[in-house]
Order: sequence, then structure tokens, then C-alpha cells
Amino acid sequence: MGWAIALHGGAGDIPLTLPPDRRLPREEALHHCLHLGVQALKAGNSALDVVELVVRELENNPHYNAGKGSVLTSEGTVEMEACIMDGKTKKCGAVSGLKTVVNAISLARLVMEKTPHIYLAFDGAEAFAREQGVETVDSSHFITAENIERLKQAKEANRIQLDYTEPTAKAPKNEKLIGNGDSQLGTVGCVAVDSQGNLATATSTGGFVNKMVGRIGDTPIIGAGTYANHLCAVSATGKGESIIRGTVARDVAALMEFKGLSLKEAAAYAVESVPRGTAGLVAVSATGEVAMPFNTVGMLRACATEDGHLEIAIWP
Repeated sequence: MGWAIALHGGAGDIPLTLPPDRRLPREEALHHCLHLGVQALKAGNSALDVVELVVRELENNPHYNAGKGSVLTSEGTVEMEACIMDGKTKKCGAVSGLKTVVNAISLARLVMEKTPHIYLAFDGAEAFAREQGVETVDSSHFITAENIERLKQAKEANRIQLDYTEPTAKAPKNEKLIGNGDSQLGTVGCVAVDSQGNLATATSTGGFVNKMVGRIGDTPIIGAGTYANHLCAVSATGKGESIIRGTVARDVAALMEFKGLSLKEAAAYAVESVPRGTAGLVAVSATGEVAMPFNTVGMLRACATEDGHLEIAIWP
């Protein structure tokens, strides 16, 4: 048994022609965060501490759709969500509707450790953040010029789509802009197993561009976008509604527990069970196995294991 770590930066219709100025910063962030996680695991930190550390770093990177780079709602506001779960105890914490909290994942952990609850949202979550003294800033901190432009494009695409009652050649292209195209790229997640065999997962996102105010995706829903138990830890990404319907993260664990599938078999089955082009995930098992399947064009991902395997990739 050895440690292992995997992380993702979102799945979707990532074009093979993605320009270097958009691709390289994201790849560099994956490399940096993977190194950070590996060093922490080598130093003997717990899987729970490692996934929080890595996701915080990804939240602070404006190139990802979480924390600083969160995409905008239809009203031009930010509503961030996150979730963290410890495999051994099944303790978990989740938050939604955050507008001022710098690191949503750390607030999710405080919900897990400092309240009798699992999930806090909107005004209640914001009040809890102030009570706990976590770092908050004006919501304008999270709004980037790139995301203002993405919202504008999504609104324009939506108008075009509403003009057509029949499917047309244009419709799928417009749908990608609104749904899980590059405009949504960047939900972040990390899973880890430490040298003691403890598993943990953490996921954080701004949701998808032009979402209705108050919409909640799969990320903070235990068993949908985030799940860990004694067998595995899973963090999913993609179209939240499909992932929720498919209870994707929990399915991986259930297939291992009740069907005796390996992590790779279970993860592949769970991803292929939801509509094509809607999901991807990263997962690790208690024995240090890693799986990173997706049914989208690409998924920003990275992993490392104690036996020396290392991978950073976007496309198959």
C-alpha cells in the first residue's frame, strides 16, 4: 500500500486547437498543484489535509472555474460551491451560494468539523464564514474580465437558441457555449490516499456560465460530484445535472463494494452510464490505484503514485 493523488481542472468540449495562452497556464497550475500534493503526502500529511491544500491552491488560480476564476450567473454575480469528505469516518461538509469567501473548500471543512450539519448555503453559509473568521473579500475580487466576456457570449448564444424551435446545425454549437464547453471549463477537484490508507476528496466550482441565480450543481452533493469511503475517493466534473441524476461518485464506490469491481472498472462504468459528453472524474483506491476516465472531448487532469507513476494530460 502506498500514497496516491489525482486532481482535475474540469471536463468538457476542450478543443484540440486550444491556444497555448489558454492551455499552458492551466497545465502549469496542474503541475504545480500536483507537486504541492505529492510533497505534502511525502511529508506524512493526512489525505484530508492534502486535498484541502491542493483545492485551495486551485481556487486561488484565476484560470480555473473555482474561487478567483468562478464563472458568472445570469445576473453577473458569483455563487461558489464546494465539498470535502473523509473516507474513513464519512464525515463531510458542503457549501453553496458563496459570494465573498476566498476559499470555499476550507469553509466546507469547517462545516464538517465545527457544526452538527453537512451542508450550509447562501446567507447562512456567509454568516458562518464571518463567525469562523475565514478570509472574505468583496465579491468583485472573483469577477475576471474573461468571465464577463464568457457571460456575454453565453447570453448571445442563448438568444440564438431560443429563436429556433427545431434543432438546427447551429444549436449544438450554441449549447456547448452555455453548457460544458470551454465557458464552463475549470471545476477543480482532488482525491488522495495517504500512506496510512486514509482516503479523502475535495471539489470546488463556480458552476456554469449563465446559470440561474440559486442553481446548485453536483459538486456539493454527497454521492453525486463528491464521495469517499473506506474503498475509494472520487471527485467528478462536467454537466452537474447529469452527474446528479447518475449519482456518479457514489456509484464508483458502490460498484467496488457490491460488485467487487476494481477502481478502474467501477470508474469507467460510472462515467459511461451518464450521457456522452457530460462527465469525467478522478478517483483513488485504498490500495493506491488511480482512475481518471471521462466521456467528454477532454479533461484537465494529473496524478502521481508512490511507485513513481506521474501523468499530466488534457486529451485521451
